[in-house]
Amino acid sequence: MLVPHAEYSARLAARLQKSASMDRAHLRAGYGKLAALVLAIGIAWLSLRDRLLSPYWLLAPVAIFVLLAVLHEQVLGARAGAERAVAFYRHGLARLEDRWAGVAGGDAGERLRDPKHVYAEDLDLFGRGSLFELLSTARTPMGENRLADWLCSGSATGDILERQGLVAELRPKLDLREELALAGEALRARLDPAGLVAWAETPPELPLPFLRAVTGLLAIAAAGAALYALWSFVAWPLVVVLGLEIPFRLVLKQRALAAVTALESSAEGLELFSALMKRLEAESFASPRLRRLADDLRREIRPASRSLRQLARIAYWIEARDSFMIRPFDLPLLYTLQVGYAADNWRRRWGRRMRSWIDFLGEVEALVSLAAYSFEHPEDPFPEFVSEGGQTPLFHGEELGHPLIPASRSVRNSILLGRESSVLLVSGSNMSGKSTLLRTVGINTVLAMAGAPARAKRLRLVPLALGTRIRTTDSLQESRSGFYTEILRIRQVFDLAAGNAPLLFLFDELLEGTNSKDRRIGAEGLLRALIARGAAGIVTTHDLALTEIVGAVGPAISNWHFQDYVENGRMRFDYKLREGVVARSNALELMRLIGLQV
Repeated sequence: MLVPHAEYSARLAARLQKSASMDRAHLRAGYGKLAALVLAIGIAWLSLRDRLLSPYWLLAPVAIFVLLAVLHEQVLGARAGAERAVAFYRHGLARLEDRWAGVAGGDAGERLRDPKHVYAEDLDLFGRGSLFELLSTARTPMGENRLADWLCSGSATGDILERQGLVAELRPKLDLREELALAGEALRARLDPAGLVAWAETPPELPLPFLRAVTGLLAIAAAGAALYALWSFVAWPLVVVLGLEIPFRLVLKQRALAAVTALESSAEGLELFSALMKRLEAESFASPRLRRLADDLRREIRPASRSLRQLARIAYWIEARDSFMIRPFDLPLLYTLQVGYAADNWRRRWGRRMRSWIDFLGEVEALVSLAAYSFEHPEDPFPEFVSEGGQTPLFHGEELGHPLIPASRSVRNSILLGRESSVLLVSGSNMSGKSTLLRTVGINTVLAMAGAPARAKRLRLVPLALGTRIRTTDSLQESRSGFYTEILRIRQVFDLAAGNAPLLFLFDELLEGTNSKDRRIGAEGLLRALIARGAAGIVTTHDLALTEIVGAVGPAISNWHFQDYVENGRMRFDYKLREGVVARSNALELMRLIGLQV
């Protein structure tokens, strides 16, 4: 069994060695090119001034220079790849050593944040130091989007269990993970997947495919007439052909531009996409789903990688339209029409497949992200999904920890939410760990519903809908008070109880924005309604009046608490969850400790 830290360290050392080797090769190639240039100058001096050598000797240093220039480009590419690999394994080691926040590479998911999502902001799914930043090794937008979808939406039980098997299969494939990440890093800034799919699924712009042959014949005729004019000084055939081409071009040019505009500046990205597809086509998978998807890439008349490479060539032709060598010949050769028809012909044959290729790459990247997390946390098990009914617990987590808290500082607690006791009412003083408990339960539920391992000794649960109210603030822009914002979120969570899956709700400092009497009445009514709908959850409070709800509602709710201590003039917390109501509050102690006279 591979040891993550040792394996990453060994691979990092190998990539550093390769990077250093490429640095030396870079210097040698540079010095060689300089030497070839000096030699060429010397030969030119001897041949032109002193007539000691034939000018043909200049061909030797020029050939050497060209060869070294080609080799130099390859060396620079290899060096860049080695440097990306060095960064890849350094980021992996940063994750293993719990110093990954802000330095672990990739995208922290800022663009994916949605303040109105029913749990994403409360559970720190996106942004610096987020779950997404910890999990994601995806380097393409499609991989990042797919992973975000799994974290924000959950999945059906069958899909989750299948995904767990796929993650287990991909976990030891370090070479595949590295190659996908490095190629994806280069691809990120060079390809717009949404724009590419939109282009591929748009009907062809240019009419009547047989006109492509007419376009080709006119271009051949123009080339032949131009050669004839140069040889015979008779220009009228060229004038006639150009006279035919001008109206033809005027009618079709705008359609041709519409066909090619979306592919401009995409050639390099398409080439990298082709390379990624070729890598996945070559991979042997054991799981039926991945094997089926990989077979689909190879099953067409030509593999996906070859089709994409052909589109990359067309994109290079499109980009060449503005070069000084092609622009003068755009009219006689009908160049824009030629590449427009080539693009449309490709779209007609392969455009329907583009979405599935992009989806496959996105799914593999998202799976590889979960596989990397599983590899780096071998002690974290996959959650067990159980069927509903009888005494089946809705959520049973043994020694749950928070994956975003370093292992050296993480305090673990066990949680059991069942049919008979479905709500925990957790009291405790400020900073004692109540909010962290909610986030721990929530983020492990997100991991479970995404198909990832959980930070726990063991986690058993039924498929759940998740809703939280942990952070709320007032909104000046929307003229909302903090309390109004809170109850709007609670209503959003409450509505989830009408769905097919049982609701797991997590409410921090329930109804804290109103007076104690209304808080007591409102909390009891809300919890009664949620329990009646089969929901389960955890509610925290520092208002001890709310703990009396347990006596009014019955065994469906139980009291739990976090304790704190004052030792040598300082507050101490052990963050361990205990049964019962908290016996004391620390608010006055905290005020006195910072010097307030109360």
